Amino acid sequence: MSTPSHYDAVIIGAGMSGLAAAVRLSMYGQKVLLLERHNAVGGLNSFYARGARKYDVGLHALTNWVPEGVKGAPLVKLMRQLRIRREELDLCPQLGSRITMAEKNLRLNNNFNDLVADVAAAFPQHVDRFIALDEMFMGMDETALEASGGSARALLDEKIGNPLLRDMLLLPTCFYGSAIEDDIEISQFAVMWRSLFKEGFARPFIGVRQVVRLLLDRCREHHVERRMKCGVKRLVVKAGSVAALELDDGTEVTATRVYSSAGVVETQRMRSDVEPQASASAIGRLGYAETITTYRADDFAKFGWSDTIVFFCDAEQFSYRSPAELVDPRSGVICIPNNYSYGEGRKLDEGWLRVTALANHDAWCQLPEVEYLAQKQAWLAQLNAVARRHLPAVSNAVHDAALTSTDVFTPRTVRKFTGHLNGAIYGSPVKRRDGRTDLNNLFIIGTDQGFLGVTGAMLSGISMANLHGLKN
Repeated sequence: MSTPSHYDAVIIGAGMSGLAAAVRLSMYGQKVLLLERHNAVGGLNSFYARGARKYDVGLHALTNWVPEGVKGAPLVKLMRQLRIRREELDLCPQLGSRITMAEKNLRLNNNFNDLVADVAAAFPQHVDRFIALDEMFMGMDETALEASGGSARALLDEKIGNPLLRDMLLLPTCFYGSAIEDDIEISQFAVMWRSLFKEGFARPFIGVRQVVRLLLDRCREHHVERRMKCGVKRLVVKAGSVAALELDDGTEVTATRVYSSAGVVETQRMRSDVEPQASASAIGRLGYAETITTYRADDFAKFGWSDTIVFFCDAEQFSYRSPAELVDPRSGVICIPNNYSYGEGRKLDEGWLRVTALANHDAWCQLPEVEYLAQKQAWLAQLNAVARRHLPAVSNAVHDAALTSTDVFTPRTVRKFTGHLNGAIYGSPVKRRDGRTDLNNLFIIGTDQGFLGVTGAMLSGISMANLHGLKN
């Protein structure tokens, strides 16, 4: 029998965190193997093609955008660690987003002073508390690996004291970064406060493909070995370590260190010393459905839909939990990728409308195939209608005549293509901020390490590579 190939690092999953970790480790001469069970990289933030049309998955915006010259911001740190030049990302700032609830609007437009002004106008008796809360968060190291937990909802009740303002602040931060029902952990809320409220949104002109291309280029440059359509069947555990990895293709490899972005429960269940259904209570429950609609560009330009992103809640109180029905249309995210400042002479070939709402994984997975497809179309129409109520009015005739394509994904789709149990976008509610497990050479990166979003995922891969692979 031949001796298994040995690597300094094996990385499970070629999402943003896995790619970033692979680049960072290989930059320092480590022999790295990157494994991906599917045929595309990017994980939760990838893209797929239908004919000539490319659909982004996950990326509404790259958060933590700051103007050129700002130092110390997470995005700046990320670029420096991966040796990516700012111009390579081709980042285009948003035109303007908002939070809307109970006929009040708060601007999120990459200018924190405008948000403060809107809070002062809508909640004059609470703006001083809002400013004090900002000062508290700016004094925190929200990315500290030893960050403590706690309820952001309870903190907002204590520090803000207004249920509507509390819900309006929870709305975008939960949708963009919480694995906890009806709440978000304090340190994660602090991350979201900085990335959404203090810094802002931008988008590469061609979307998430730009980020994926850059990371793949760096992997090739530093000789990362990448195996697609090849996941990990089993982690062979001996004497408190991963002794070997049995792969889907029947081969076996060994590694000094193993970094998994598969999720903490999903990784546990790969282990030879763990029951197949272990840790069921730690599986995340929060899944999303998303509809995508495209339009002829010239017609779309006449719609007057100028928002970049709208975080909406039509209910009296914001509920962030897995719904009893297939989808909860009462709150969600409307994204119009056309509305970034792409620069003179650059615009997207079509108009785009993306609508995201909470969805029930089990309910979607229990549907027979014919009913599943029918429900996707039904919810496409319903979520599109919900979104249009928050945008300037366009007649059905004009709207429908401009349509060029539609698509829908559900928690079932997410589970199929990412392996996340329950199709949980943000994974388990229990995070491993330091990435450690009870095995001395197995580390968690990505969603269940705890840094979320595109920027956060890359920072997760970098920070865990630095801490457990380079800090010796």
